[in-house]
Amino acid sequence: MGVTLFIAFVVLIILSVPISIALGLSSMIAVLLHTDMSLMVLVQKIFGGVNSFTLMAIPFFILAGNIMAAGGVSNRLVNFAGTMIGRLTGGLALVSTVACTFFGAISGSAPATTAAIGAVMVEPMEKKGYSKEFAAATVAASGTIGLLIPPSITMVLYGVIAGASIGKLFLAGIIPGLLMCVTLMGVEYTISKKRGYGGDAPSSIKEIFSSFKSSILALLMPLIILGGIYGGIFTPTEAAVVAVFYGVIIGLLAYKELN
Repeated sequence: MGVTLFIAFVVLIILSVPISIALGLSSMIAVLLHTDMSLMVLVQKIFGGVNSFTLMAIPFFILAGNIMAAGGVSNRLVNFAGTMIGRLTGGLALVSTVACTFFGAISGSAPATTAAIGAVMVEPMEKKGYSKEFAAATVAASGTIGLLIPPSITMVLYGVIAGASIGKLFLAGIIPGLLMCVTLMGVEYTISKKRGYGGDAPSSIKEIFSSFKSSILALLMPLIILGGIYGGIFTPTEAAVVAVFYGVIIGLLAYKELN
């Protein structure tokens, strides 16, 4: 079965079939050829595997992240982080990592985090004299914090497969996620110091307060999600739906960047 599965998958990839579809088709071919399972039973098992209330959290968290990115949240997170630490050596690199940490705590998705913050940060870093490779690597590495920091989609998948408590997994990911953020910032600071990447001018108290006021609604999102889960107010799936509605509300009414 393993050989059939591998050959079918490789052939489908060569034929430019999308990876997700290639995985499903190659698995179906292997099962049909090497087992007595009928096609009807196979289809029922496939739908039974994804027919999970908990798994519904994944598309909703992804949707929430996309809504937040379109609603101007990423820009405000970057501005707030910039006023706080942008003056340090390698300031824009450090800002990228902090912004990715905040956005990862909103979307739960590493790709969404990388795309949202990368769209805002890579070009300004290049204009400030950072190498293109360093700018891209900074955002790409920082985006992976979304795999650890709650509400991580990866943790939702693991919790469903392993039968573990998703709330406890989220709680266990907070400290590792923050440690990863600090570690990446240390590496970025060291490289920036060697290459002479400076920081921006220090922000005034008024500028810091203004950026905080502008981003406060975005910063509240992780607190609402995690507080609701650990307070027993809603489940992780319901938290994802709350995140979507919260993103729509602040995008339409507060930031007015959604239409």
